[in-house]
Amino acid sequence: MSSSTVDDRWDDGLIARRAAERAGQPLLPHEAERDADDPEDNLPALGGTYGGPLRTRLDALHELVGLSRTRLETDTLAEAGRVLDEAAARQRLSSRHTVVAIAGATGSGKSTLFNALAGVPVSETGLRRPTTSAPIALSWSEGSAGLLDRLAVPGRLRRRPLAGGAGDEELQGLVLIDLPDHDSAVTAHRDQVDRVLGLVDAVIWVVDPEKYADAALHERYLRPLAGHAEVTFVVLNQIDRLGTEAADLVLDDLRRLLDEDGMALGEHGEPGATVLALSALTGEGVGDLRELLGRFVQERTAPARRLSADVDAAAARLRPVYVADGQTGLGERSREDFAARLAVAVGASAAGEAAERVWRRNAIRACGTPWLRLYRWYERVREHGSAVPPPETPAEEELTARQRVEQAVRVVADEASRGLPVPWAQAVREAAVRGAEGLPEALDELTASVGDPAARPPRPAWWPAAVLAQVLMTFLQIFGALWLVGQIVGAVEPGLLPPVLIMVAGIVGGPLVEWACAAAVKGPARRYGQEAERKLREAAGACGRARVLDPISAELMRYREVREQYVTVSGTRAGARIAAGSRLGATRRGARLR
Repeated sequence: MSSSTVDDRWDDGLIARRAAERAGQPLLPHEAERDADDPEDNLPALGGTYGGPLRTRLDALHELVGLSRTRLETDTLAEAGRVLDEAAARQRLSSRHTVVAIAGATGSGKSTLFNALAGVPVSETGLRRPTTSAPIALSWSEGSAGLLDRLAVPGRLRRRPLAGGAGDEELQGLVLIDLPDHDSAVTAHRDQVDRVLGLVDAVIWVVDPEKYADAALHERYLRPLAGHAEVTFVVLNQIDRLGTEAADLVLDDLRRLLDEDGMALGEHGEPGATVLALSALTGEGVGDLRELLGRFVQERTAPARRLSADVDAAAARLRPVYVADGQTGLGERSREDFAARLAVAVGASAAGEAAERVWRRNAIRACGTPWLRLYRWYERVREHGSAVPPPETPAEEELTARQRVEQAVRVVADEASRGLPVPWAQAVREAAVRGAEGLPEALDELTASVGDPAARPPRPAWWPAAVLAQVLMTFLQIFGALWLVGQIVGAVEPGLLPPVLIMVAGIVGGPLVEWACAAAVKGPARRYGQEAERKLREAAGACGRARVLDPISAELMRYREVREQYVTVSGTRAGARIAAGSRLGATRRGARLR
C-alpha cells in the first residue's frame, strides 16, 4: 500500500491529532528511510537470503508499521522499526558470511576459546580483568568489511586466522567476534556487548562451572533471547577442572536452567540451541564445536533465522496492541438497540400515538352529530379567547432528549470497543464522539423535515358517506320537530306517532352513525400511527447510522485489516491461533444472534 493511500484512509480523528503532535518530531529510522526513498517501496528488496515466508512476514511487518504509526505511540513501534532497519541493512551486506559473536562473563574463558578456534593467539588472555575491552573480529574469508563496519569494529582489531588460513574450507564465510565481558564493571563494555548482540547472526555463550547459573546471565540475556535458540550455542567451558561425572551433572543442570528460561534445546535433531561441553585450554571438545560451526556457516541460513527470531520477538511485544481480548465487533442487537434509543430520544412512539389520536379525533369530528360539533366549536372558540397562555414545554425535556442521545452513543461505543486493544478501542470511541457532535441538532432537523404526522392526517373515502348520513339524521330530527310544531299550531293534521318516530330515528341514528365511525376508524388510525412511528424511527436510525455507526464500523474494519497483517507477521502457528480465536468469537456471536 502506498503512503498516499494510507494518508487518504487514515486522516481523521486520532490519526490527524497524532500526526499533528508528531510534526517536527524525529521519525523512526525506517520512516526516515521511507520518506527519503520511493514511497511505493519503503523496504529494500529482500530477495536472495530473505525469501519465502520470511519475506512475506517482513512485508507484512512493514505494512503493519505503516498502518499503525498514527494509531500507536512511537515507542511501541520502535522495536518493529529496528527489525525492519536491520533486515534492510543486513540484506545489503554479504550473504556469504555468517557473523558469530562469542559472549561470556569475566573469567569464563571466551577469549581462550576464541584463540582455540583461530588456531593462534589473537585475543589477549590473562588474569587482568576485564581482559577484552573492545570487540575483536576474526574473518576466515574476504568480503566481510561491510559487516564489520556495521558492527563498528575498527580496522586495527580485525584479524585473519593463520592456522588453515583461507584453505580452512569448513569455516569459510565465518566472521567470529570476541566480545567484552557482559558483566564487566565498565559500563561502556556492557553497552558494546548489548549493541553487538543485536546485530550478529548467532551467539556462542561461554559459561564456566562457577557462573553457569549466574542470574544476570539468565535474566538479562538468555531468557529474553529464548526465541533465538536456533542461532544460539551454549558452551560449558573449563570441563578440565571437573571429573567426567561432575561435568555431566553440571551440563544436565545447565540444560535444566535453559529449559526454565524457555530456550528450546536442539536435541535429537530438533531445532533449538546447541549445548556442549569443552575445554578451550586443553582443546577437548573444540573440534566438535568447529565441526558444528562449519555446518552452521555452510548452511548460510543464520541471518534469516536470526531475523525471523527478531520478527517473532517484535510480534510478541506488539501482541497486546493488536490482539483483541475475546470477540470484537458490533452485532445486530447493538445496532438495533442504538436505533431504538435514538427513536426514544426523538419521541417516535409519542409521535405515533399523537397521530393515532388526531386521526380518531378528526373522524369523530367529521362524522359526529352537528350539535356535538357545534358544542366543540364553541369550546375551541372559548379556549382561543382566553388570556391565559398555553404552558410552554419545559427546558428539562430538551435536555433529557440530548442526554438520551449522548447515552445512546456512549453505550454503542462501549459495546463496539469492548475487548479491543487500548489504542483501537480509543479510536472507536473517538469516532463515536466525533459522530455524536451535532447529532441532537441533526435529529431535530430530521424531525422537522419529516413533518408532524398529526398535523394533516388523510381522510378516508367513506367519510363523505358518513357525513351524508349524519346530515340525513339531522334532517329527520328537524323534519320531525317541524311536523310536531305544525300540529301544535294547527297547520297540520294531528298525529303524534309519525313525527315522534321520525325524530327518534334522527336522534338515535346520529349517535349510532358516530359510534359506527369511531369503531371503523380504530384500525386505520392505529395503522396510521404505527406508520408515522416507523418513518420517524427509520429516519432517526438512518441519521445515527450515518453519523455514528458507519464511522465505528470503519474503525473496526481498519482494526481487522491491521490484525490480518499482524497474523501474517506472527507466523503460521501464532497466526493460526489468533485466527482460530477470531473465528470462535464470530461463531459465538452468530449463535447468540440466532
